[in-house]
Amino acid sequence: MSKEKLSIVKIGGNIIEDDVLLKAFLKLFSNLPGKKILVHGGGKRATRIASKLGIKSKMIDGRRITDAETLEVITMVYGGLVNKNIVAQLQALQVDAIGLTGADINSIVSDKRPVKTVDFGFVGDVKKVAHNSIDKLIQANFTPVFCAITHDGNGQLLNTNADTITSQVAVGMSELYDTSIYYCFELNGVLKDINDKNSVIKHIDSKVYSELLEQGIIADGMLPKLENCFDALKHGVKTINMGNTSMLTQENDNFTRITL
Repeated sequence: MSKEKLSIVKIGGNIIEDDVLLKAFLKLFSNLPGKKILVHGGGKRATRIASKLGIKSKMIDGRRITDAETLEVITMVYGGLVNKNIVAQLQALQVDAIGLTGADINSIVSDKRPVKTVDFGFVGDVKKVAHNSIDKLIQANFTPVFCAITHDGNGQLLNTNADTITSQVAVGMSELYDTSIYYCFELNGVLKDINDKNSVIKHIDSKVYSELLEQGIIADGMLPKLENCFDALKHGVKTINMGNTSMLTQENDNFTRITL
């Protein structure tokens, strides 16, 4: 028997920062057919509010160092300001959304990242996703909206990469559904030529991926993103899509689809 489809959509900071873009995206998300989950970050907003509070944000290779003070700001911004704003706007679009951290209904448990060369502080790596608990919300016709916070099961909240939450939730939910991930960002997809925004590679499978790596077309920030994608596909996710928000419409096919 074929499984029901479930879409897991992730939006990044650039959309969250722009009220017009966010409104347009949420309209597209609300029209997405079938069952769905939204995952969001909010790093830029957190950095801005931290600096208003006199807290300096420390980053290493694009990753935030999360000390106790920074964790307080992130919890306020991700779990409060950004999450509840998104939930309220979805309610206005007749989507019965429910805002969550990984601590709610014990949905996402993480381990605190061990100190190697860098001490990232209160940063979590996802260990377990409670797919049956999340499914109870979905079956009750709620749309979960996860922010980038998980917990360790012992009372400690942890800042967690939103891309990773997206892929791990999709892997967990693939036990029950045919899961597809949509990573929405400002580019049209994975580009053959970074200077040509229309050079979208429309389909990447394992063979094409190896060729792109050899040619050096996939490098820098796209490398961990795509490694994450193939890991999710190997663990049950059906398809992964990368592109701008218009890929959520049925009309647009100018984005990158990733399969095994």
